[in-house]
Amino acid sequence: MSLPALRNVGRIHQKSTAFFLCDIQEKFRPHIFQFPSVVATAQKMIAAHKVLDIPLIVTEQNPRALGATAPELDISGARINLPKTKFSMLVPEVEKELQGIKSVVLFGIESHVCVLQTALDLLEKNYDVHVLVDGVSSMNHYEIEPALNRIKTAGGYVSTSESILFQIMGDSSHEKFKLISQLVKSTKEATASNKLFVRSHI
Repeated sequence: MSLPALRNVGRIHQKSTAFFLCDIQEKFRPHIFQFPSVVATAQKMIAAHKVLDIPLIVTEQNPRALGATAPELDISGARINLPKTKFSMLVPEVEKELQGIKSVVLFGIESHVCVLQTALDLLEKNYDVHVLVDGVSSMNHYEIEPALNRIKTAGGYVSTSESILFQIMGDSSHEKFKLISQLVKSTKEATASNKLFVRSHI
């Protein structure tokens, strides 16, 4: 009698996870739906990367035309900050930084272009991909939901920043639990006002 196949439920672990910050650039600011919400979620995840010592991977799409990463995002601790012309973040220079990484937490813009193509490339190479619904957007907000559905259909996971952080810790006895709890509390107002959660009702 053969054993049933193991189900992949997308468990995420601190030591085998990387955060991907996708193209949150200054010149997108006036054009992206709920850009402040994208930035607020990115700030939370950057703070968490510092607390949990999780690698942060940053890219900038054609920065000569689109500018650098939004200045309120402190990416000084990023493992790599790479300019690119390819839509996907998974360029060779980034892939070299993923030794020992199983799971990627992905946030940024645009959901239906660079975020989607990054997710598909990662999934094709058997990484678990967790996309933050409160941290991705596009110029046209109607593009967001189809992109997230496409990622789910391909085998990715759609989650929230707060949920992911507590999944990574897994236990209230985690040595960084108090610091992450404080971070969640300090960002409560921004989380509550994040309209990316309710884009289908707009």
